[in-house]
Amino acid sequence: MYHNNSIRILAENSHPELAQAVTERLNVPLVPVTMRNFSNGEINVKISESVRDEDVFIIQSGCSDVNDHLMELLILISACKTASARRITTVIPCFPYARMDKKDKSRAPITAKLVANMLTVAGCDHLITMDLHASQIQGFFDIPVDNLFSETLMISYIKRNIPNRSECIIVSPDAGGTKRVTAIADKLNVEFAFIHRAHDCKSQSERMDLLVGDVTDKVAILVDDMVDTGNTLTLAARTLNEKGAKSVHVLISHGLVSETNMSVIQALPINELVVTNTIPQSVHANNCNKLVTIDISPTIAESIRRTHNGESISLLFGEWAEAREVLSSSHHLCIIMHLFWIYVSNIVVIRLNPDNISSKELANKQYRTRTSGG
Repeated sequence: MYHNNSIRILAENSHPELAQAVTERLNVPLVPVTMRNFSNGEINVKISESVRDEDVFIIQSGCSDVNDHLMELLILISACKTASARRITTVIPCFPYARMDKKDKSRAPITAKLVANMLTVAGCDHLITMDLHASQIQGFFDIPVDNLFSETLMISYIKRNIPNRSECIIVSPDAGGTKRVTAIADKLNVEFAFIHRAHDCKSQSERMDLLVGDVTDKVAILVDDMVDTGNTLTLAARTLNEKGAKSVHVLISHGLVSETNMSVIQALPINELVVTNTIPQSVHANNCNKLVTIDISPTIAESIRRTHNGESISLLFGEWAEAREVLSSSHHLCIIMHLFWIYVSNIVVIRLNPDNISSKELANKQYRTRTSGG
């Protein structure tokens, strides 16, 4: 598929399973990278193959041990830069420190901006990520950023695995996810609901109330971008059950939950917790039989392929209507061309065989004509 000296995919310690799946789909070998820690904790990186004048893609997700993984990524980017890589694209399915995207309190840092600056200074030329916690993080960069969405994967999962879709209602656990929820609800042609989270000053506790929508006797599908401690998910699931939901399904982009929190989720009144594998989930699956994983490697692989070949990746952003129109137009054109060639072929046959006789009779007629000198 690719020229031997055109693309190189590197991966570090955060998510080797995803990196392997991506390289297998692209039929491109993974460049060996050796990492070791000195006694004082410093990280040493060695790239085992040349990346000079290559199109380099580094896959590293912001999951557990996020600080170590971030430092590994920065060092590897710098190593590729000093090794004369032609372009360095960083693939970060789960962007680290994405929740620190604004100054919500006095003297609070905007750490997402700091991470963006560090990636750029290290030598990153292009960033591919998925489901940023806030879309304005793209503005923190002075380099191209492609923020992919898992929305299409979630819609596909709902259509395939959740029965009685007409009874479904898409629910957002907070105001920040309203845009995501309404988009999914519109594409599925179902209703949506919002939950309002409030802090009770008297009891010093948090509570949730259904602000918009009615979930009574409906299949509630709770959608959010990430789950970590599980507190929001716990409150939302209990609220939906109290409001009379028939069942509760949870779809999350980034499952950051630890093993301890996974045991809490196991006890929740939900049918399933569906997450993407932007974060490794193999260990979590052993602790929770409600956990279902959606594979994002096809989306990541296709984004890498299109980026490398200079193709548009608009299809990966969910712009399916335009694609369908293009495909439909192409299909109609193919039909017209097919009919045209049938018409031309018939004309040729009629001219060669005006009497519409069989091929054997036509051959005998031509033979008699030649032998008679006519």
